[in-house]
Amino acid sequence: MNGVLERTLSVLELLAQHGEGMEMAAIADQLDIPRSAVHRLLADLMRCGYVRQTRDHGDYLLTTKLVSMGLSFLSKSGIVDIAQPLLDRLAEISGELVRLSVVDGSRLTWVARAQGARQGLRYDPDMGSDAQLSCSSSGHAWLSALSDDEALALVAQQGLGSTQDFGPNAPTSLQGVMEAVRETRERGFSITVETYTAGLNAMAAPVRLAGQPPIGNISIAGPSVRFTRERMLALGPDLLSLAAQMAAASSASPFFAKSGAQAPGPGSTSGLKRIYAA
Repeated sequence: MNGVLERTLSVLELLAQHGEGMEMAAIADQLDIPRSAVHRLLADLMRCGYVRQTRDHGDYLLTTKLVSMGLSFLSKSGIVDIAQPLLDRLAEISGELVRLSVVDGSRLTWVARAQGARQGLRYDPDMGSDAQLSCSSSGHAWLSALSDDEALALVAQQGLGSTQDFGPNAPTSLQGVMEAVRETRERGFSITVETYTAGLNAMAAPVRLAGQPPIGNISIAGPSVRFTRERMLALGPDLLSLAAQMAAASSASPFFAKSGAQAPGPGSTSGLKRIYAA
């Protein structure tokens, strides 16, 4: 990848994680890029309308231009049109947050949601983020629909999620991840208990047609005090039914119909040694 392009994308990705904005020096230090180079990149991004600078502190923030591009893509792809009625139905049944994540290459990204909780505790995370495959219910559901070699390659590429950054029960070894993946295969859907976020439980099922690789996942997540393992097991049939309906309707979406998303082959195992040693 062109060095300037790679640096530009790194700046955009970093600013996307800091809605409050960042100083130029902090951007340069975090990305290990010379400040003079960061200044030029920010100037170009401002000129093109992707970044703006606050008047008070001089911090740099993303504009809504990238958001607009993403929403426009989702609108034209047909993903939300197909998914939303099904997500709404499952949210009503479960009374919890329901989300759709889609497979795009080696990434699994949440793109649509429906909130079923009307009162009390609510889990309502930001959309557009990528799932941590090793400790999220959506990650386990996707990996369960792949071969062990493909699943290992994906986890090796992304790395393990630490208990400091994720939930207290996040798997700390590759063996732990694969044990959860195999249990998910047997059950048909994943169940995670405080692995992705403390106080949060979740379940997910892959969306796929028979004999085809998964195109995404449908997940349900809620506070662990009420979204118990027993509650998740009871919702399993509804989750699997809605995932099957989503798969059947997927051909109406240009994104899904033309999706060439494939998991890495069994040869893509760089990083396995590092994970085993973690």
